[in-house]
Amino acid sequence: METRELRYFVAVAEELHFGRAAQRLAMAQPPLSRAIQQLERRLGVALLHRTARAVSLTEAGSVLLREGRAALEAVEAAERRTRRAAAERPGVVLATKAGAAGELLAKLLDAYAAEPGAVAVEVVLCGPGEQEGLLRDGRADVALLQRPFDTTAGLDTEDLHTEQQVLVLPARHPLADRPHVSMAEVTTLTGLPLPRWPRRGGGCADGPGPQVRDHTQLFQLIALGRACAVVPESLRAHLRDVHATVPVTDAPAVTTVIAWPPHSRSTAVADLVRTATRL
Repeated sequence: METRELRYFVAVAEELHFGRAAQRLAMAQPPLSRAIQQLERRLGVALLHRTARAVSLTEAGSVLLREGRAALEAVEAAERRTRRAAAERPGVVLATKAGAAGELLAKLLDAYAAEPGAVAVEVVLCGPGEQEGLLRDGRADVALLQRPFDTTAGLDTEDLHTEQQVLVLPARHPLADRPHVSMAEVTTLTGLPLPRWPRRGGGCADGPGPQVRDHTQLFQLIALGRACAVVPESLRAHLRDVHATVPVTDAPAVTTVIAWPPHSRSTAVADLVRTATRL
C-alpha cells in the first residue's frame, strides 16, 4: 500500500462520507471513490459498507483504520526526525509533563550536560498526556512518562522512580489532619469534586469537577475550596501553606519512566537514557 492510499482511506473512514472526505483531502469525489475501490480489490477485502444513505466500516476496515493511523504517524515521525537530524546543530528534544518529576529532570539535565559528547537538550513542557503524543509523532526524541497515567505500549522504557500518591486539600478542610485516607473516602467524605483533565484527542473527562489544564490551575482551585485531587507525592514541592496533603493508602503507585521509540538509533538518546538509569 502507498501512504497516499492510506491517507485517502483514513479520511473516508473518519468522515464516513465520501463528499466530506474529498473536501478534507482537497480533491474531487470520483477519483477518491476509485482509489478506495482499487485498494479493496488489491487487498481482496471489503473495507466499507456502502448504501445510498450511509457509509460504515467493515471489521476489516476498522482494522485498517487503526493500523493505517499508526503507519501514517510513523511516516510523519520519520520525516520530522530526519529533518531534525540534518539540522546544523542536531540535538535531542525531551518532552515532559509540566510540574512532574522536576527534581529528577534537573538532575538528569545537569548530569547529561557533563557527559563527553553531550548535545543540546530542548525541553518541551506539556499538558497532561501530551508528551506521549509528541514522542509517538516524532516531535520529541525521548520523554518522561508516568504510569499508570501515560500509555507506554509500543515504546522502549526504563523505570526511574516509583512514588505513592497523596490527596491535596485546602489547609482548613476537616480531613486535613487525618493520617491517611482511602480512595473511597476521597469521593465520599471530602465534599469536593475531583478535577477533569483533558482527554487525548479533545474534550475533557466526564464528571462534576472543574476542567483543568495544568497543576498551577488545579492547585489554585484547591486553595479556593473548589476541588481536591489525588497526585504523586513529589508534587508537594509545588504546594503552599494554603494546601494540606494526606497519604492515600490504596491509590496506585506512580512510576516515572524514560521512554523512546524502539527503532531509535540516536547515540544522544542512548546516552541520555544511560545517564537517567544511572541516576
